[in-house]
Amino acid sequence: MRKIIHIDMDAFFAAVEERENPALKSQPLVIGGRPEGRGVVATANYIARTYGIHSAMSCAKAYRLCPQAVFVKPRIALYRDVSKDMMDVLKSFSDLIEPLSLDEAYLDVTENKHGEPSATRLATLIKSRIVEATGLTASAGVAPNKFLAKIASDMNKPDGLTTIAPHQIADFLQTLSVGKVPGVGKVTERKMHGLKIFTIGDLQKCSESQLTRDFGKTGAWFYSIARGVDERPVKPHRLAKSVGVEETFPSDLECRVELSEQLSLLCTRLANRLERKGVLGTTYTLKVTFNNFRKITRSRTISEYRSEADALFDIYQTLLLELGEDQPAIRLLGVSVSKLNNQENQDKNGGSSSGSSIRTGLPEQLELPFPTY
Repeated sequence: MRKIIHIDMDAFFAAVEERENPALKSQPLVIGGRPEGRGVVATANYIARTYGIHSAMSCAKAYRLCPQAVFVKPRIALYRDVSKDMMDVLKSFSDLIEPLSLDEAYLDVTENKHGEPSATRLATLIKSRIVEATGLTASAGVAPNKFLAKIASDMNKPDGLTTIAPHQIADFLQTLSVGKVPGVGKVTERKMHGLKIFTIGDLQKCSESQLTRDFGKTGAWFYSIARGVDERPVKPHRLAKSVGVEETFPSDLECRVELSEQLSLLCTRLANRLERKGVLGTTYTLKVTFNNFRKITRSRTISEYRSEADALFDIYQTLLLELGEDQPAIRLLGVSVSKLNNQENQDKNGGSSSGSSIRTGLPEQLELPFPTY
């Protein structure tokens, strides 16, 4: 039986900005583009969320919902530095850490560097150490697997801690929406609703053969996860499957010359990113969003690695020309490379270091009855 902790920083980008400028704590704060432009909300603080603002919403809509909100441009370099401080805390507890983004990660603490049997106790200590290191709060979920730990971390935000012990799983899952199941997107959820499957309790009533018939090979996954079975291990080395860049333009582009110029800039950025990450790939994908919001992608796989900006431009320019000239104006262009060679690089590099030095011992204020799980 594994003991998994999911750590999720609370409104991370916004919290960092509030730390840097405490005056923002009392105001609705949106991290994203300018409301008069085409930017989207990266995150919002909890005050702004009461107005219905959420991530991936257009900044223009966020402004309509809350005209008095403060809009701040993301500072990714700063967030990355704070993320490193948070990850260093996690490394002092376990080597089995799987980062999901700058602000969240899984830890397997079944065996941990403190020799502490209670994962709940460890999660409490981790949260405390994150506050010491960053000045920010995190929410934590403790459970026997990744699926349940991630759900638990979201249950009592902000600054929450929820434990789902093994004996609680069956009751916990009964009323949980099927939309919480990994792999159930909006389309699949609508299909499940059409089959009278609304909760995981409803999903448990379906046989594996029925789910396989209705949902193909993912039916077996739904059958297992409905019973709280998730055998996915925490993977310390999550390998990127693709590297890409994209740009939403301030105004729609129709002129081929302008499109070529923007595509060239994107290819230069992509080449630099590939070099920084030390990876190469063989599948090249062009992403286009037109001004009517229709989206298309075009891909090409070649046998040789290409990483120079000029070579990348030739590939993506060909894909762009294949769209034809009778198309609406373009609001977004993106270029990416997949089928990367990073697995080969990872095998050569071996394991990772444990990171920062380990602080041993548990604080006296935590010397109280904790769940054994």
